Amino acid sequence: MPLALLALAIGAFSIGTTEFVIVGLLPNVADDLSVSIPSAGMLVTGYALGVVVGAPLMTLAGARLPRKTMLIALMGLFIMGNLVCAVAPTYGILLAGRLITSLCHGAFFGIGSVVAANLVSPGRKASAVALMFIGLTVANVLGVPLGTLLGQHFGWRSTFWAVAALGAVGMLSVAALVPHQRRDAEADLRGELAVFRYPQVWLALAMTTLGFAGVFASFTYLAPMMTELAGYSPGAVSWLLVLFGVGLTVGNVVGGRAADRALMPTLYGVLGSLALVLGAFVFTAHSRAAAAATIGVFGAVGFATVPPLQMRVIKKARGAPALAAAANIAAFNLGNAMGASLSGAAIDHGLGYTAPNWIGAGLAATGLAVALVSGALDRRPDKHRPVSRDETTLAV
Repeated sequence: MPLALLALAIGAFSIGTTEFVIVGLLPNVADDLSVSIPSAGMLVTGYALGVVVGAPLMTLAGARLPRKTMLIALMGLFIMGNLVCAVAPTYGILLAGRLITSLCHGAFFGIGSVVAANLVSPGRKASAVALMFIGLTVANVLGVPLGTLLGQHFGWRSTFWAVAALGAVGMLSVAALVPHQRRDAEADLRGELAVFRYPQVWLALAMTTLGFAGVFASFTYLAPMMTELAGYSPGAVSWLLVLFGVGLTVGNVVGGRAADRALMPTLYGVLGSLALVLGAFVFTAHSRAAAAATIGVFGAVGFATVPPLQMRVIKKARGAPALAAAANIAAFNLGNAMGASLSGAAIDHGLGYTAPNWIGAGLAATGLAVALVSGALDRRPDKHRPVSRDETTLAV
């Protein structure tokens, strides 16, 4: 695989670390800035909302720029946002820094996916996307725990200084290793927005939203589920999260390779498997050994969806893959919020800590149903339009 994929993975690692590390630092931030824990929690929610809004807007703003130039600019914005966080004297300025940082997230992963796919031969595109996203999975295994440990020992601001430095490494790596790629002929506002005329793009975005809503319906409440149902101590939860992160990394690679061989069958398989694993988690959550095994499989199946989902929307974008890929990153984050909200409401209504698992299973099964509809539309002949090169060779 090209070294340019390493540069994209470093950027993904930096972005993934800053997105999730704040969760472990919330008590420190709340205490230092004299705000409540729920108020500090807006640093997580606000970031997710910033990704949803920023992904399409930033991609459209840079539609006329070469992709490499846009990636460098996005990493520059990422560094600036984290520096604002590091020096923020008040909670409001810290939140502003988080929002600045979030704006680069979706566009970087969206444009980066297209760049990664263009670096390799047609039969290895999903694997290339998976290798870029491996930076995100490693961030969960290493970046977040180490960033949390750094912030707890040297103050939460030190974590943001470190992440800003990581961002600088990522930006320099992109500048040095990523080759220049031509700008799309249709890369203007009208050409980019035209992608949303295609029903298959909307179906792909719906698959992503529902699939990751299923993942986060359960994952969001993994800690109380393990302490209340499986009987683990609070200190053991961090090791279970590492196990989940290892599963993410393995699933990401396997999902990419499988998608290169057969994209839609892979989507059917991983979404169906996700529904089955979460359905089983309703019962295995009551046993320590069974719960730990299920968490590892859950992580693998959950993130095996990412490369095929990202490739599906790129393939169906026809002339504007960057915007569609960025919109898909927004859909991932929308799914995160949807799944967490539905499970939180179920717990609040007294349905217990197994409820997130069956809710997640239902959402994943619905995503599978959408995938089956999309696949059926692929098989329906359409005599009114020619097949585009993006749907045949995927020369994105």
